Amino acid sequence: MKGNKQSAKAPRIIRLELTPLQVPFQQVVREAMLQAGGLGMAIPADEDWPGGDFAICRMTDEAGNIGLGEQFVWWPETGVSPGQIILAIKEILCKYVLGQTPFSYHRMLTRMNNNVARNETAKGLLDMACWDLMGKLTHKPAVELMGGRQVDKLDLCALVPLMDARSMADMAHGWRQAGNRTVRLKLGKGADEDSVIVGKVREATGEGTLIRVDYNQAYRPGEAVKAILAIEPYGIEFAEQPVSASDFSGMAYVQKRVKTPLMSHEGCFSLQDIRTLTAMKAVRVIGINSERPGGVTNALQAIGFAAAHKMGVVIHNQTLGIADAVQIHLASARYSALGHAPEFFGSVMYEDDLITQPLHFHHGRVDVPKGPGWGVELDAAALEKYATGPTVVINL
Repeated sequence: MKGNKQSAKAPRIIRLELTPLQVPFQQVVREAMLQAGGLGMAIPADEDWPGGDFAICRMTDEAGNIGLGEQFVWWPETGVSPGQIILAIKEILCKYVLGQTPFSYHRMLTRMNNNVARNETAKGLLDMACWDLMGKLTHKPAVELMGGRQVDKLDLCALVPLMDARSMADMAHGWRQAGNRTVRLKLGKGADEDSVIVGKVREATGEGTLIRVDYNQAYRPGEAVKAILAIEPYGIEFAEQPVSASDFSGMAYVQKRVKTPLMSHEGCFSLQDIRTLTAMKAVRVIGINSERPGGVTNALQAIGFAAAHKMGVVIHNQTLGIADAVQIHLASARYSALGHAPEFFGSVMYEDDLITQPLHFHHGRVDVPKGPGWGVELDAAALEKYATGPTVVINL
């Protein structure tokens, strides 16, 4: 898309509408989290987590076409709020977008990076909306702008929160019966108890099930080595974030001592994080989503980097319908480079997806939307219902 001939004659972006919102978790999710001690994972966070916080962007061009973007944020992981994303766009980032065409997305991102440090979530929100708007202008699904769809359906990994071993095994079995061939287990109770959990899940789901685990920073490096070695006999696809997010050297220490590939999540926000972790031989799988490393353009670069270094990629998040669609298009366009089933948990976690027609999740799979851009439409009534503040409107 870089240097596309349509850029010069395309309508310019003249308006940004930015809305903060929170969508509550479904009651069954809240009950599972409470059963597990509050969060359903080992991350050392104290605050209650009643639902997902998001920033929604509606980007309008001078012909009236609208591009959509969505960013999920959570204080313990992203460290920013929807309001902070909106403030960054209002105070400075908007000037690099308004008056441009969406086909200039690469130049926009370069200018934003040159003038504003970090803020990947805010930049990524604008980048996503540009890709949707390009699809609307070309009358093509976004996946076609990324090089073309490689598959029409994606096999998905299912999530099992941290609970007692029997409950986790039963839930994993249920997901397997529903069609999911891969499950992600939240762990972090100690090497012995983690081993019991994985053993029961393996027994319940059979040898044909792929099992990946997520420690959510539960261990110090030495403890992580012991914990991973304890479950390796059960066959583990990869282990996510066993040590503190900021402990890159600790990740490298662990990866050197275990056969199981490691993946960083909480500690991997930017393209530079990915490059550093790779150079340190601290990971063998890269995890990306809508906010990490920020938008579609950076995600495509990250996947290309992973492929060049013979590493796997997991596209994963608990997002609403817009960002789910973003990541589904991305996974379809780069399917052969991933090597691991994506994880999209928002459809089973939240009480609303904020789109007028739901995405088609079925039997452990999801269909790639076929409409222009992301192929989804924002539900204006739902946006108003879940908004936590006024929509900020920025005009050219």
